[in-house]
Amino acid sequence: MDCATPALRRETRPVAAADYWLKNKLRAFIGREVFRAVLIDRRADQRTEDPMELIIEAMNEGSSVIIFPEGQRNHSDEQLLPFKAGIYNMATARPDIDLVPVWISNLNKVMPKGEVIPLPLICTVTFGDPIHVQEGETKDGFIARAQTALLELADATEAPV
Repeated sequence: MDCATPALRRETRPVAAADYWLKNKLRAFIGREVFRAVLIDRRADQRTEDPMELIIEAMNEGSSVIIFPEGQRNHSDEQLLPFKAGIYNMATARPDIDLVPVWISNLNKVMPKGEVIPLPLICTVTFGDPIHVQEGETKDGFIARAQTALLELADATEAPV
């Protein structure tokens, strides 16, 4: 067993929807205590905290954050939904941080909508090269490049060997 694994888990935090993870006591316990999620209120008109400040605070504390740049689960036939600006905002707020694209195949079967505990099924996790905002790069340009990096991982994962 790799002795670094528990330490890595403690430093890794998903960014997730507060309305989902705080729906009941079990989910709240798992979201807060097990996953240590950075919980974001998706209701912009009712927020008491800036979601980006919460994410940057977690990064400043040394956490690696897991985000889904689409901002929600993808239940469509498309490989990706359009990315939200959050990934660009993270990249410009902390240009020293590596943003690593990760493609998870079979994700919707491993963690079906409404489930709290992942199912013990096989999935493949493919990591890409870190990306950063380039000097003079626009938000739209960076987001397009980040989407391309992720889709290239998906294509590589699904390509026949």
